[in-house]
Order: sequence, then C-alpha cells, then structure tokens
Amino acid sequence: MKFFIDTADVNEIKEMNDMGLVDGVTTNPSLIYKSGRKFEEVIKEICDLVDGPISAETVTLEAKSIFDEAIKLKDIHPNIVVKIPLITEGLKAVKMCAAEGIKTNVTLCFNASQALLAAKAGATYISPFVGRLDDITHVGMDLIEDICTIYQNYDFATEVLVASIRNPLHVLEASLMGADVATMPAQVMKQLAHHPLTDIGLKKFLDDWEKVPK
Repeated sequence: MKFFIDTADVNEIKEMNDMGLVDGVTTNPSLIYKSGRKFEEVIKEICDLVDGPISAETVTLEAKSIFDEAIKLKDIHPNIVVKIPLITEGLKAVKMCAAEGIKTNVTLCFNASQALLAAKAGATYISPFVGRLDDITHVGMDLIEDICTIYQNYDFATEVLVASIRNPLHVLEASLMGADVATMPAQVMKQLAHHPLTDIGLKKFLDDWEKVPK
C-alpha cells in the first residue's frame, strides 16, 4: 500500500519523508490556502522534496478549461497528477487527459457509481472521501469495499486512493480491503506508529537498563 501525505505544508512533508513514509502528496485549494504561499511556488517545492505522484487540483468547471489547466500543471513537473472533480465536465476532461497521457486523480467521489464512471473515463486514481461520508452518518469504508470489488470485477487500471482519512482505523481497513493508496494528514501517519503497550514496554526496558551495572 502506498502512503500519500495530504498537505501543502513542506515542513510536514519533510518530517514524514525522513521516516520513509511518503510515496506521494495530495493537495487541494484549501490546503494551498492554509500554506499562505503562492500555488506554483508550493507545488514546485513539494515536487523537489518527494519523488512520487504529486496531486495538484484544477479550479475551473468546463471540460476544455480543465484540460487547459491540466496541460499547464503537467508542465510544472513530470510527477504532477492533475486532480479533477467528479462532475460530468470533469469526466470529459479526464478522457481528454488520458488520450494525451496526462495522469489524473478524480476527486470528491462519494458513491461507487461515480467511481465506475471515473475508471471508464481513464482516471489514474479515484479519490473516495471516507471521512466526509462518516460525518453524515454513512459508513465511508463501505464505499471503499464497493469500489475495490467493482474494479477487481472488471480489472480496471484505476487505483483506489482513499481520501478524507481521519484516523488510523481508516488506514487499516483500507489496507485490508486492498486499496492501492491511503492519503492522510501527518498526524494520522504519526498515530499509526503509536501503541500504549509499546510505550509501556519501552519504559520498562529503559528503566531496567538504568539498573544494569555499568
């Protein structure tokens, strides 16, 4: 399973990258806004830090303009994956991008039918948002299971990129279902390494070490 970090904070990316956990990065307009920096400046720095797929999102709503944005984004760096919203115009743009060999990440997916359409249009990645479904009392991970089943049924090449991850359980369940990628905040990556018994055991070992004759 590949781990992407969902952030535009280069310091977070550096920290997680030093642990060997970052296979790619996902960004969106909200994350870029939070960084307080210019879009292209942030994206270029991220591409220099991580040798993997870097998702950068389009901000127009008509197929031709989305495609034009995709071409410009691709020119920033070879690792750019163009993030396109799951709307009808977006699907048209995904098809256009696929024909030109431009990798796409179709975002804001909330049901399996949408995911099926994205795969048929030629998406490189599909991003179902599990946390936002949980927020409205739908079980987000049920969507991941459905998408994985559909993609396996028809041998689609589109990778399942689990997004809107809120906790380590989302990551664990996604891995058990066979999702290709989990994108998450740095805090969730850190939480994956923590267990109270690990802390207790380490403290006991270190306390006993202090008692060993030196």
